[in-house]
Amino acid sequence: MLIDSHAHLDSPRYTGDRAEMLARAWQAGVGAVLAIGIGEGPAEMHRALEICREFNARPDSGSGIPRLYASAGVYPHNTAEIDDAVLARLDELLAEPETIACGEIGLDYYHEGAPHQTQRRELIRMLEVAAARQRPILIHCRPKDGRTDAWDDLFSILDAHWWQTGLGGIMHCFGGGWEQARRSLDLGFLVSFAGNLTYPKAQPLRDVAAQVPLDRVLVETDAPWLAPAAHRGKRNEPAYVSLTAQTLAGLLAVEVEELAAATTKNFSGLFHIQLGV
Repeated sequence: MLIDSHAHLDSPRYTGDRAEMLARAWQAGVGAVLAIGIGEGPAEMHRALEICREFNARPDSGSGIPRLYASAGVYPHNTAEIDDAVLARLDELLAEPETIACGEIGLDYYHEGAPHQTQRRELIRMLEVAAARQRPILIHCRPKDGRTDAWDDLFSILDAHWWQTGLGGIMHCFGGGWEQARRSLDLGFLVSFAGNLTYPKAQPLRDVAAQVPLDRVLVETDAPWLAPAAHRGKRNEPAYVSLTAQTLAGLLAVEVEELAAATTKNFSGLFHIQLGV
């Protein structure tokens, strides 16, 4: 069984065929999906949880479509919208048993969005909410033009406000170098690779992936974005996580079945849930 550890199932791009899309994922060997609850802003954090409940209640859940889990958080670009009411709503969502993670949260210095100072301040406040609810975090980190400032600021915050919780988390859609991967591992994070691992120009990323221990990796789609090379330019969906898994298995010199079992075990261990391997 494969786990898609990061997919935006609430995207309007799935409005017409969400059920069929999930059935295709099951047929591709995907047993569970973590639906990311950021929406288009804080007002839509709940949508991932709603989708999880809708599909988990179906009689074919876990036998014809993947089991769904949810996260909730505020994306870096939207952190200027955070106020006490947003944090209270985040706390409420994280209290729900299906909401197993806080995220995706982090720092994005690549695009124009919330001021960097705002992103850092609100990240710390969301870490406090996640820690109080004992939820691991899903980290988005994107620097600009090959710089490391976003990573440096992120690690400074995590060192001061997160590592001592012991809760860990996932470095989602990892795109850093080995130094950033090593520091992530030292902080207790799993490192998750998406479809961009398969792109022809991604050899530096593949070199990093080849060094990450098998018991610390995950695979994801970040659907509907970042479709693997075979589907690049098209809408991504959880079924395609199998293509990223094939590439990662080759880099780690293991069979795809061994990678699937390891990543399922890694995901289950982080979130303390029982999933078959």
